[in-house]
Amino acid sequence: MNKEIDFRGFPTTRYQGSKRKILPWIYEVLKDVEFETVLDAFGGTASVSYLFKKMNKSITYNDKFKFNYLIGKALIENKNTKLNENDINIINSNNEGFYYYDFIQKNFKDIYYLQKENKWLDHIISNIIQMNHYSDKVLQYKKALAYYSLFQACLMKRPYNLFHRKNLSLRINNVARTFGNKSTWDKPFDDLLNRSINEVNDLVFTSDKKCKAINKSVFDIKETGYDLVYLDPPYIRRKRTNDTSDYLKCYHFLEGISQYRTWGNYIDFDTINLRFKTSLSNDDFTKTKIKTSFERLFDIFSDSIIVVSYKCGGYPSIDYLIKLLNKFKGKVYSRSKPYIYALNHQNGDAKNNREVLIIGV
Repeated sequence: MNKEIDFRGFPTTRYQGSKRKILPWIYEVLKDVEFETVLDAFGGTASVSYLFKKMNKSITYNDKFKFNYLIGKALIENKNTKLNENDINIINSNNEGFYYYDFIQKNFKDIYYLQKENKWLDHIISNIIQMNHYSDKVLQYKKALAYYSLFQACLMKRPYNLFHRKNLSLRINNVARTFGNKSTWDKPFDDLLNRSINEVNDLVFTSDKKCKAINKSVFDIKETGYDLVYLDPPYIRRKRTNDTSDYLKCYHFLEGISQYRTWGNYIDFDTINLRFKTSLSNDDFTKTKIKTSFERLFDIFSDSIIVVSYKCGGYPSIDYLIKLLNKFKGKVYSRSKPYIYALNHQNGDAKNNREVLIIGV
């Protein structure tokens, strides 16, 4: 029997395609399904994993990107570690004996942030890298919490909360705007960081069940004995371009922060906004490969209850996925609800403004 869940204390998020606002609906659909162990195979912001953790399930959070893995580490695997006053002071200070890197200052001038903000980012990241006053077991969670907070601060100061374009001018030009939050953009970075630290500390809680975060391609996960597998792969629009389904294009700057010391090895310096090399994108979920990828996933996890998070108007169609899943599962059904994503070009199409869960048992 699941206890009632208070959704007011869940993580806020500014991530493309996040399920944060529809978690109560997902809970209602899944609360009577019998399962104890669950794999969130494309974990992203960890919103759905956080729901499963609140439901007292044993959750394995997975994401291919390291910055997302750190989010899963901070919110899902972490049981009780928080950032204390001394940690916050180290993160924000000039620390004796620390070396201060300057990679962002040297490479990202006038792309995403003001140069003084780039210097601040280099400074904070240097401090997080060199935090060392705990055992490795504790330190991994301290650093994950610090990175989580920094990622949130970085997103808050970005138009559209993305890094897909060189568009600092949208934030700093003195023009009339019909989007974004100028007052937040203008706040000092350290204010946003400290706000995020306070929030993430409040999000940490101990679950009765074992929870862990892993950092793999979904096709490299060897463990398949989960009671339920939740699949929320990149969403491919049927009729429009799919730049925003390429999460590496949208969030490469955060991925770079998570791999700061080797960041330069991954950058395509021929791109105007210094994206990662395209070879590092998840090309298993492009229009030419996605049907094959879905079939592979359904086959790999055929012994589990499979839940696919989807949206009307996608490619392949919902009917196609239901028919495909029927090849592997005895019973397949779907549930849907109206839902509009921020900055989604399909929002004008009422027919496609529906979130869908496809469930195979």
